[in-house]
Amino acid sequence: MKVLCFSSFTFSYLNRARVLFSTLRRFHPDWELVAVIADQPPAGFVVDLDREPFDRIAYASDLGIANFLAWMFKHDVVEVSTAVKGPFLLQACSSGADAVIYLDPDTALFASLAPVEALLETYDILLTPHLLEPNESPIAIEDNDVATLRTGIYNLGFLAVRTSGEGARFARWWCDRLLTHCYDDVPHGLFVDQRWCDHVPALFDKVKVLRDPGYNVASWNLSRRKVAVEKDGRILVNGSLLRFWHFTKLGEVGDVMTRRYAAGNFPVYELWTWYKREVVAATDPAIPQGWWAYGRYGDGRPIERIHRLLYRREAGLQAAIPDPYAAGPSAFRAWLVGPQS
Repeated sequence: MKVLCFSSFTFSYLNRARVLFSTLRRFHPDWELVAVIADQPPAGFVVDLDREPFDRIAYASDLGIANFLAWMFKHDVVEVSTAVKGPFLLQACSSGADAVIYLDPDTALFASLAPVEALLETYDILLTPHLLEPNESPIAIEDNDVATLRTGIYNLGFLAVRTSGEGARFARWWCDRLLTHCYDDVPHGLFVDQRWCDHVPALFDKVKVLRDPGYNVASWNLSRRKVAVEKDGRILVNGSLLRFWHFTKLGEVGDVMTRRYAAGNFPVYELWTWYKREVVAATDPAIPQGWWAYGRYGDGRPIERIHRLLYRREAGLQAAIPDPYAAGPSAFRAWLVGPQS
């Protein structure tokens, strides 16, 4: 089976993506690894593919998205990093690959994903749910069970599809939805790409929900997953081999959730220590912290979220100002804030 595996991110997450792709290369040297980057590199930084753990880059600007600058402006950095997954997946289904796998940049493999390849011989779409068992304590129910009702039953830090049949049909549908409705707008039933996939088991056939606790281990399911390290070095989760860990919320938030739910499960802290060390080693000082080329106007001023929301809601503005990033007296920002700025 020919497999294409991709992740989508901005240059500020390149360090995490390098860790992911390095672990993918270790276990799957034959896969094609693609970095889908919703960004442009900062001045002074040049991507050298000979030194990167992925095979190629697909920039968001090259995905054929109509009215690209207007489309980008309607999204914040998280929204756009997830929205580009749709159009790239659709393209990848025509790339000659038999299967396409997506992994978030802040994940890392600890064992082969050969079982995923095997499942894709039978199923066309594979999903991992946030939770495999109901929580029992009130705080865990609120943090995890209730939260997933708002943000989606399945975690889209992982997705695998066949490039034919129902997988191809899903790719077209998901691309269409993410191009128009990939927003963080929980009050209106949207949480970027995830809530859409709540529909998948109802809308598509040949769907497999992976209920193996070794997949997509993260803070939201640690309350019901026990991690152990065997004498031979294998890492087990509830007795199953750890396949990949989702190191979401690197920093204080992740630390708080880990302490809350890992408690005395010390291998969890060892895994986090390893990951933090790897991310630091993969960090390039030429990339400013928090860099995102589409996060500022042409004059260098930061774009406020309220500006994006206004532009998103007003079709007339989008038609009148197709490049809202531009600077100058007739630009979107000048119209928005007036001459006093």
